[in-house]
Amino acid sequence: MQLFIQTQLKSNEKTVHFDKDESRHIAKVLRKKQGDTIHVTNGLGFLFTCKLVLIQDKHCIAEVIEIKKEEPHPYFLHMAVAPTKMNDRFEWFLEKATEIGIDEITPILCEHSERKKIRLDRYEKVIDAALKQSLQTYLPKLNAFTPIESLYDKTKEYDSVFFAHCEDEANKISLKDKLEPNKRYLILIGPEGDFSKNEIEKARDNNWQEVSLGNTRLRTETAAIVACHSVAFINE
Repeated sequence: MQLFIQTQLKSNEKTVHFDKDESRHIAKVLRKKQGDTIHVTNGLGFLFTCKLVLIQDKHCIAEVIEIKKEEPHPYFLHMAVAPTKMNDRFEWFLEKATEIGIDEITPILCEHSERKKIRLDRYEKVIDAALKQSLQTYLPKLNAFTPIESLYDKTKEYDSVFFAHCEDEANKISLKDKLEPNKRYLILIGPEGDFSKNEIEKARDNNWQEVSLGNTRLRTETAAIVACHSVAFINE
């Protein structure tokens, strides 16, 4: 199945118009022909089955022949992760988290962050490609680069809020032992230099739960994927 994303599509659309890049992909790469069937999602759970009625290098049009609304996964997962110095590692996290199943992603700026600037447009393309590859219909929300202080008071919006850090003296419980199905979670993963002592204390003061992700020290992007998969696994 070939899946395309058109976020502007409404649930009652009758036709789909593709931009120059998508049209070229349809015509030149996939070599689709008039009458061929493709599938389109608007990222809100709707799956549109469409028939191509016009194929041009710069403009393709498809006619909607069936619309289905797919059920979302039974949990809500918001991951707040500090982007890594090596950009490809953070993009790897975005790709794999989207494939596994995630609802919201916030790149966070911490005291020890080595990356101070990001390109959201590039991250969005990674997420779009991962969604299409994994044939999902719910597009994760990608938030702007956010100071960690902005997240401390978010506890009331979720069933549980967790943060994983590397301090040895902490009384941490394994994340997998704290998870339950069908819940709303927000999980903080710090930068390569870990959260600062000040950030850890502020999280504790705001009733964030300290968790462990295993017996080994993980890279930022690996820790984020372990957390993401743990939530998805408990809901299978």
